[in-house]
Amino acid sequence: MPPLTAEEARVIRDKGTERPFSGKYWNTFEAGTYHCRQCGAALYTSDSKFRSDCGWPSFDDEIPGAVRRELDADGRRTEILCAACGGHLGHVFTGERLTAKNIRHCVNSVSMVFRPAAEAVATKEAVFAGGCFWGVEHFFRQVEGVSAVTSGYIGGTIPNPTYEQVCSGQTGHAEAVQVVYDPAKVSYEQLARLFFEIHDPTQKNRQGPDLGTQYRSAVFYQTDEEKAIAEKLVGQLRDLGYQVATELTLASEFYPAEDYHQDY
Repeated sequence: MPPLTAEEARVIRDKGTERPFSGKYWNTFEAGTYHCRQCGAALYTSDSKFRSDCGWPSFDDEIPGAVRRELDADGRRTEILCAACGGHLGHVFTGERLTAKNIRHCVNSVSMVFRPAAEAVATKEAVFAGGCFWGVEHFFRQVEGVSAVTSGYIGGTIPNPTYEQVCSGQTGHAEAVQVVYDPAKVSYEQLARLFFEIHDPTQKNRQGPDLGTQYRSAVFYQTDEEKAIAEKLVGQLRDLGYQVATELTLASEFYPAEDYHQDY
């Protein structure tokens, strides 16, 4: 995604709010999908958008797993954020009886990018852990067909962990990256091959000077096809004499890291 403008950063990163009736999507009802302005992840479809006349785009449902909720510091409202990158979207309200679902996601227009149905691209996601996520994120961002890379945590037992908690080695989480890609331009196997090339898969629970289970090498597969591809690549490396320590693990929930870790 292009760099954020000053106004977009004020809302998305600093949790600001655009003026009502000023955003370009508050009164838009064309068929399509609304994506995160910061990372490109799909958030809402036009089917869930409704007219509320509140001055901001309103939705009564999100794409499953796309939106994260957090209680505001004052405990009065519930903030909604992009689950992939943690970008601020707005707030969610219930009990207004504006639709049958009785819920309203009140979203800032600048937090989103609209893609008409005719231009929709069916993206997929892949999750890899190869030591410190900063370097791994950098390499995947260079790949044509990759639209977003988010640093985060996965594989542990603590929900919404902090960087400090993960660094303690007590959460079970690994530092990892979530890669959003267009399978028409780059395949999962190409991404997995790159993953094995940019780190040392023979090191167990470490990468270079970084020690601990949080720096383990792992492929977090989401389908049997992804698992089979990872197994094939590991087998090829072992046939060449490499003692591969990479773990192949069914993906659990991915938790985006703090904003200051993104696009480091």
